[in-house]
Amino acid sequence: MATASVTAAPKPKPRERVLGAAARLFLRDGIHAVGVDRLALEANVSKRSIYQHFESKDAIVADMLREYGPRVVESYFETADALTPRDRVLHVFDALHSAAEASDFFGCPFVNVATELRDREHPAAQVAQEFKLRLTDFFEQQAVLAGASKPHVLAVQLTLLFDGASASAAMCGGTPLAAKLAAEALFDAAVSVDDAAAVDDAAAVDDAAELRQMRLKRRV
Repeated sequence: MATASVTAAPKPKPRERVLGAAARLFLRDGIHAVGVDRLALEANVSKRSIYQHFESKDAIVADMLREYGPRVVESYFETADALTPRDRVLHVFDALHSAAEASDFFGCPFVNVATELRDREHPAAQVAQEFKLRLTDFFEQQAVLAGASKPHVLAVQLTLLFDGASASAAMCGGTPLAAKLAAEALFDAAVSVDDAAAVDDAAAVDDAAELRQMRLKRRV
């Protein structure tokens, strides 16, 4: 009786291996602590191969965040119609709590990278800022949908709370219940029942999109 052959998974290409190694080493040990020699060894490629794919170590850090970032944030953003805006906001903090229980959680990678680089104009810092803006935008969209009178203020407050909880989790492990309770208190204080009932969802989404465009224009 013939047996079915098993096709081996294709070996990652050198560029993919370098970005994978960069995500593991940079986020665990820090950018400055990891040189190109160590990165080449971890990725099982030559230094020559690295520089054939990347102009510099700075470019590696930036591309690593672009590649790794979506995987970080995808579990935070829940947009199911069955959930209320409040539920979606609190889901972010539940997801953070789950992520923080892992042994390889070292805090928010975007904050960590930007803090270590200490240069807001660095390509990787720019990428980190964009990912943090996505989180604030998500919070603001939910705040608009819920009828908050000052949605951007609430979004910034929730982002600051998220970053503080991430830092605490990196130091102590897990996230305290107080973080989610604080998110609930902030949200409930900013959104009244009457306001929430009066908001039209479609118009609210358009308002949130317009606010984002206005902020992006201010940054140009």
